[in-house]
Amino acid sequence: MNTAVNELGKDVSALANTASQTAEGAMRLAQQGANRVADGVNEVRAQSGAAFKHLARDTEMLAQHSKEALREGVDHLRERSLRTRDSAAAYIEHEPIKSVLIAAAVGAAVMGLLTMFSRPRHH
Repeated sequence: MNTAVNELGKDVSALANTASQTAEGAMRLAQQGANRVADGVNEVRAQSGAAFKHLARDTEMLAQHSKEALREGVDHLRERSLRTRDSAAAYIEHEPIKSVLIAAAVGAAVMGLLTMFSRPRHH
């Protein structure tokens, strides 16, 4: 009987040892998996950080180009309005009577349109 108990004790001890080794192996595998996940997260974070930096740089460049285009547009509009003003002043200087008649006709047309659109409409 002692032999059977000893054998049973050895079997239980071997089983416990095997269970302990299996648990340690599972813990190592879990730790390796966790490390791989952490590495993946760090890699994604690094890549997304680079993507965000790239996006920020592109956005900044777009804003700069838009600002330059707007500035050029404003300068072009200013030049055109100055040319138009100078052209109108020269025309008025050379054709004063015609200019007054044109101004009167435009004024009358504008007043007519304002009067027509300001009347209440009754159906």
